[in-house]
Amino acid sequence: MNPCIVQVCKGVSAVEGISDIKIVGIDEKRPPKIRKEPYIDIVFKLSHQAPADWCRDFNALLAKHPASPRIKENEGLYIESWVRTPDEIAAILEKLKATVLDCSRQYIERIELSVRNAGDANANLAQEAGEQGRLNRIIAALDFDDVTTL
Repeated sequence: MNPCIVQVCKGVSAVEGISDIKIVGIDEKRPPKIRKEPYIDIVFKLSHQAPADWCRDFNALLAKHPASPRIKENEGLYIESWVRTPDEIAAILEKLKATVLDCSRQYIERIELSVRNAGDANANLAQEAGEQGRLNRIIAALDFDDVTTL
């Protein structure tokens, strides 16, 4: 099961961290430089590390973009791209910001749908008849929150 879904099932809102992902600047270690090549590499920094599956979704959304923006899934913190001229930087930034928002929205929707589907599956198990149904209802009713006074 997706670790974010597990966190949501445990009551930890994994989607809060996803909705907070934003582009916050340029990678200080790899600043844009004018070179001999007819392009300028530019690396944008995210507010915090994104999960690998979020990165895959982001990369898929921009797979056909001419500037080939990509996030390394194992790193999840930088968007690597390029422009032909400095004048194109603001436009690529706006495109990337919009894609980050769209990717987060789709990711959150997918997690919420998975949680709902998991809840439906658990409800179906609890409705079974006989001893298995009784066992499923007991398991579903267990409270894993902090210990209460006895």
